[in-house]
Amino acid sequence: MINNALSDSQLVKLYIKGDEESLEVLIERYKARIFTSVHLIVKDRYLAEDLVQETFIKAINTLRSGRYNDEGKFQPWIMRIAHNLAIDHFRKARRFPTIVMEDGSNVFNTLEFSEAPYETIQAQKDTKAKLRTFIQELPEAQREVLVMRHYMEMSFQDIAEATGVSINTALGRMRYALINLRKKMKKHNIAYDQNLYPK
Repeated sequence: MINNALSDSQLVKLYIKGDEESLEVLIERYKARIFTSVHLIVKDRYLAEDLVQETFIKAINTLRSGRYNDEGKFQPWIMRIAHNLAIDHFRKARRFPTIVMEDGSNVFNTLEFSEAPYETIQAQKDTKAKLRTFIQELPEAQREVLVMRHYMEMSFQDIAEATGVSINTALGRMRYALINLRKKMKKHNIAYDQNLYPK
């Protein structure tokens, strides 16, 4: 029986040598986190399950083909595959996830409206549509870091490794993504929380 205490790198090497059980340990180790992260993006349990399965299929094919470059970074690598599949789904569906801010609140929950209740509903719909457009307009690098941080629950270290940039660059992209959203909201007279959108 494979020891669950083995590192990702050790398990990968064992699998490449033909030990199928080592792959099962890796799957058990990450399937819950991958599912949660993907489900937060696609908002559909069955689709998330399909994408998790596809994530591991892609990983297995890469490992079997000998194209996997083992640098002890299996986790950010497998999360990156899942992230790409989820984002590809959004591109095909022409949708994009809402954004959760650093304090865990939904960006839409920071909005304030002064209209009467019946007007508020339509105002919120219009504002959400505008924000989705703003998010889609962000530079790809900024949008990517934002989604990886909030939906893939990746650390900035993992994001830096997965995208091939320094931690400072990853942090900078995240900061500029939030600043750009703030500017766009201000330009269109959408209320925003000054604490969540620093200047």
